[in-house]
Amino acid sequence: MVTGNTEPRLPAVARHLFPAFAGLPLGPLLTLSLRSLAERQPRLFDRLGEHRTACYFIDPLDLAFAFTVVPDAERSIVRVVRKSEAATSSVQIRGPILTLLSLLDGTLDGDALFFSRIISISGRTEAVLALRNTIEDAELRPADLLGLRGALARLVDTGVLGALNVARQMADRNSRRKAPEA
Repeated sequence: MVTGNTEPRLPAVARHLFPAFAGLPLGPLLTLSLRSLAERQPRLFDRLGEHRTACYFIDPLDLAFAFTVVPDAERSIVRVVRKSEAATSSVQIRGPILTLLSLLDGTLDGDALFFSRIISISGRTEAVLALRNTIEDAELRPADLLGLRGALARLVDTGVLGALNVARQMADRNSRRKAPEA
């Protein structure tokens, strides 16, 4: 769990495993995932209203690349971009990757992270609020993003959420070791 103003970050070895080019296949895979989700749950995207065509710049601070996301239902697109491309987006959201993933799965509260300055948000705040409300209401699990059901969905959810929990614990221990004593 995040306490104070410490930011659990991926250990250095994990950051080195994900250089900028390693993120390139993520764009098409995440685009397909969002479009598939839009086919199955179109009301999620309707909830974004006019903000579904906004360009969201998502910057995982501990990775060498960032993402732009336009959550426009069947026309959704996710691109892996250079961190310098933030100016071309409507909204910029920055934070450690594990923290950003925790916002998606509902593990952490976005308002608390923002006010403690663990994540930063700039640009069209109404678009960020629409996205946050949509994500919170959706209560998505990893299997939902992949379109899985039944036993396979439960297996994937358990595996992915378990792996994220282990990564968060490792990052938290790493952050506590590096944090100055009070």
